[in-house]
Amino acid sequence: MRRLIALAIIAFMTFAVPAAAVEIGDDGLHKEDWFSLTFKDIAEDIATAKENGKRLALIVEQRGCIYCKEVHEVLLQDPEVRDYIKEHFMVVQYNMHGSEEVTDTDGEVLTEKTAARKWRLLFTPTVMFMPEDPPEGLDAAQAAVAMMPGAFKKGTFLEMFIWVNDKGYEGDEGFQTYYNRRYRERHGGAEPVEN
Repeated sequence: MRRLIALAIIAFMTFAVPAAAVEIGDDGLHKEDWFSLTFKDIAEDIATAKENGKRLALIVEQRGCIYCKEVHEVLLQDPEVRDYIKEHFMVVQYNMHGSEEVTDTDGEVLTEKTAARKWRLLFTPTVMFMPEDPPEGLDAAQAAVAMMPGAFKKGTFLEMFIWVNDKGYEGDEGFQTYYNRRYRERHGGAEPVEN
């Protein structure tokens, strides 16, 4: 009987543990202490990331976004995901409805809210992966080497960061083909499921 009670307690503790709590700022967005706080001058942020041997990723979120919450409380709490991103990327957070000033890669100065509209972003979170060198005359959405609209499971989420860091976008293998190939390699030829 004691053994059964002990097993029940262990099971309860295993499944009743809530997702990791992450600080929420005054703007209603989850805050990671390793995200970069900048003046949101994207060309300047690209240069800073490059100087530090990293790539710039912009994450656009909004208050009350359940998928943003999952990214912060589940995906970014996973050491494999978090550590890979921290090592290879400088991440700057944007508020889809925010009023902070942004200097776009084309030089236009606007608010986060008007930038999100200009970039035609519809989903949160959206991660925009910026090039190593900002192109002349293109806005951030046009300049981005890849974009991840919405939330995905760990495998897809992490693989997108790996694919961008490895410059997979420069090759002939698009992300979905890359992901499917990598999944089959890791799972003995099995076809991918949402991961």
